[in-house]
Amino acid sequence: MNLITVGTVAFDSIETPFAKKERVIGGAATYIALAACHFTKSCGLISVVGDDFPVAVLNEMNEKGIDQQGLQIKKGEKSFFWAGKYHYDLNSRNTLVTELNVLANFNPVVPPSYSTPDFLMLGNLAPDVQMRVIDQIPARPKLVVLDTMNFWMNIAMDELLKVIAKIDVLTINDEEARQLAGEYSLVKAARKILDLGPRYVIIKKGEHGALLFDKHNIFFAPALPLEEVVDPTGAGDTFAGGFIGYLAQSQNISFENMKRAVIVGCAMASFTCEKFGPERLFEITRDEINDRIEQFVALTDFEIYVEE
Repeated sequence: MNLITVGTVAFDSIETPFAKKERVIGGAATYIALAACHFTKSCGLISVVGDDFPVAVLNEMNEKGIDQQGLQIKKGEKSFFWAGKYHYDLNSRNTLVTELNVLANFNPVVPPSYSTPDFLMLGNLAPDVQMRVIDQIPARPKLVVLDTMNFWMNIAMDELLKVIAKIDVLTINDEEARQLAGEYSLVKAARKILDLGPRYVIIKKGEHGALLFDKHNIFFAPALPLEEVVDPTGAGDTFAGGFIGYLAQSQNISFENMKRAVIVGCAMASFTCEKFGPERLFEITRDEINDRIEQFVALTDFEIYVEE
């Protein structure tokens, strides 16, 4: 298996200042896998749902090349559910409801066909669940990427630090980076996080793009200015899926290629914002993706002449 994605497959209810939608398809692994599958057709999913999750959606994901041998379906139980309300700027939100349901006792199982992945994407989950996946893979993948959030920093910091020490790339937002490192400057925060074990840190800044760091280099990618943002839910996960999907396709994990992967991630995230849930990820074509990437190239392309 080229890529394994671990995370939630769930329902979301989303309210913005402009619209409201009940029980749309959501979950970190859903967005990650749907973004990554546009680049690699060898993508395995490790997650858990209840028998209330639509079979038609799982079939659609399967048709896109997302293997579901690692997806557990619990009969008589409900899928993870989250409800949130966004503020007017759509950058901040309040969680209204969180129902763990099947996630409360989730014990991930890595199928034999998933045991030698080239790339591993650990979506936002409890650190002990992420570690259980790592422990079931005998040979270290070419690249392990971890996404996490401040919730786990608040209640499971020791476990989180153990997982961070075992991964290659950490993706978090700017608020989380500051909390994890105890530094306001994102440059200083990234340096401290790199000392925890990862080779690379990606700090997501929502509508302001993303920063990529290693010990010697910094790269910044802007977000595409959109005329209308419908729903930003899952944009960060879609970014991660586009990022690791591109790397899995190219099999190149140099810093220069990661810069390209960050641009691809930003492009994929912009699609997610255009409709509620992952609807755009189901329908976009490769031509649309290529056009969107070209827009990013044009956004940052310029010439400058400095007189001596």
